[in-house]
This record gives sequence, structure tokens and C-alpha cells, in this order.
Amino acid sequence: MHSLHLQLIQDHIEDQRDLRTAISLESARARGEHVPPRSPRPQALQYSERIRFAEQLKRYHEVFPREQVMVLVYDDFRRENVATVRKVLRFLEVDDRVGVQATEANPTVRVRSQRLDELVHSVSAGRGPAGRALKGAVKAIAPRRVRRGMLGTVRRRLVHAQPQPVDERLMLELRRRYREEVVAASEYLGRDLVSLWGYDRLD
Repeated sequence: MHSLHLQLIQDHIEDQRDLRTAISLESARARGEHVPPRSPRPQALQYSERIRFAEQLKRYHEVFPREQVMVLVYDDFRRENVATVRKVLRFLEVDDRVGVQATEANPTVRVRSQRLDELVHSVSAGRGPAGRALKGAVKAIAPRRVRRGMLGTVRRRLVHAQPQPVDERLMLELRRRYREEVVAASEYLGRDLVSLWGYDRLD
């Protein structure tokens, strides 16, 4: 939920920077209240609905045969990245002997300012009169590769930052509240996610 919250802020779908506040607004947002202007639909901000993994898998399996659905646990992907990618390739019945190079992609970031992020995006996309003018000026003096590098540098140094430390008290509350979802996913997959994710050690 914490990672999803950061992603939705980065995508300008969420405007509440505090996760506890965002979660507390779920009921109001389900009624169409306090929904940020750029949120595509209120359901996108229902954090507690997004973690019902067993329920979501059951819906998939009602439509697709189990042999056509591959379920991966992210911990496996992080621990054995190349082996997991090869497992996916075999599942897709393609050559799994191709070279696989592990790279860090899509790191979790905190957006310092959504306004600044919006400004950088406007220049990048050439949206609006000011954005088009700035993009035209930059385009006239710098090749495409350099422009992309400049925008990437601006995002890394000015727009994005390392995420703030999580609120451990809130995380403990959420883990206790949603422990049964982990139990349900464990039972459905036939794998002990409760121990893997430390839910057996909750106070």
C-alpha cells in the first residue's frame, strides 16, 4: 500500500501525501468525494481493495485456465532475478537461453513537488503555450539525446527524492488489519506467505 501510494502521487492520481490520510478517505472517495481532479476514477484510490490477492486471483481463474496463469511472488523475483525471468520465458514457451542482464528499473521515489513535476512534464510533452515555447527553445539548441538526459537529470535532482521513512506504527496497524488477506493468499497459492512476509511475528 505504501509503494502504491507513492506511485499514485508520482502519477498525479493521488494528492494526499500522507498515507494514513489517503486511507482514511477511502469511504468518502467511494462516494465520489475528495477525489483528486486527475484521478481517472474513485476506485483507483481504494487502497484496501488493491491488496485482496486471493480474490483477484480467483477472478482470473474464473476466466482463464490455471495453466494459462502464472503467479509470481515479488520476493522470488528480487532474490533470484535471472532464474525467475527464465521461468517466465519457459512458461511463455519461448527460448529461455537468451542472455538476461539484471538491471535496477522503476525505483521507488518520492515526488518533492507535483507542481514542479507537472511543469517538467509540460515542457517534455510541449503541452500548453508556455510548454510548447520552452520545448521549442530547448529543441533548437539541443539534440534529442541531450534533451532526454537533461529532463532525466532535472527529475532526479529536483523533482524526485528518496522516499521518507515509513510510519512504522501505521505499517504495523495495516499488517494487523490485513493479516487475513495474506492468510487467504497463502491458502489459495499453497505457499506460506505468512512466514515469508513476517505476519507470524506480529505482536
